[in-house]
Amino acid sequence: MRFALPAIRVANASFRLSLALFALFSATLARPLTAHGTVAAQDVGIALGEKGPGGPLETLDGKTVDLASYLGKTPVVLEFWATWCGNCKQLEPAMRAAATKYVGKAQFITVAVSINQSIDRVKAWQKATPMPGIMLYDRKGAVSGAYDAPATSYVVVLDKVGKVIYTGVGGSQNINDAVKKAL
Repeated sequence: MRFALPAIRVANASFRLSLALFALFSATLARPLTAHGTVAAQDVGIALGEKGPGGPLETLDGKTVDLASYLGKTPVVLEFWATWCGNCKQLEPAMRAAATKYVGKAQFITVAVSINQSIDRVKAWQKATPMPGIMLYDRKGAVSGAYDAPATSYVVVLDKVGKVIYTGVGGSQNINDAVKKAL
């Protein structure tokens, strides 16, 4: 199911993304929960089986990179993340464990959203508490929008051909099983 925002004219792309994420997250909260108290993985975001789209992101040193350059080679684990996200912090041990377990077998990419955080704030966080894999910044929200990211802590796992095989949101996700499935 997809959600649409009312036609509001907003010039700032980051603000538009903020509105979209708020609307999607609010709608997600109204959905039924699984037995574990989390939203069922396939209830939000990009549809399972779709080819993962590319899109412009920035490295932390300001270079533009297309997400597509990472897709279709090895399995990819994307986490839409923010420095202020409590669910991301809760998910961090599972992400670290999976990144360590699957080093060389899967690529872990953290997509830092631009909502309420600057690239400088992300750089400072990464320097103090490095996340595993590659950290990229979604300044204009293009990739977050392409993946229909409903909230931070949204994880998308793509197989080696770039097909979406798992999506989930929240601090309690079984990243290990999702990556195993992608292999």
